Amino acid sequence: MKSLKKYLLPLFFTAFFFLGSANLADAQCPMCRASVESNLKNGGQAGKGLNTGILFMLSMPYLVVGAIGFVWWKNRKPEEE
Repeated sequence: MKSLKKYLLPLFFTAFFFLGSANLADAQCPMCRASVESNLKNGGQAGKGLNTGILFMLSMPYLVVGAIGFVWWKNRKPEEE
């Protein structure tokens, strides 16, 4: 039970960070924004795909660093006292 509490708080904050900020991350460069706005006026759906791609590229560095940290954490040697 003590081990579960140790991981529950970081897991909660990580989930809150990723799920809570997904709707606020609709950032685009000015040219992309103009292109998407003109596409949306004509009935297109390019904006959703563009924002999804931006969020995907934003998450990759965090996932890579997290995976490296997890592998390091799992393979570390226990301290000998």
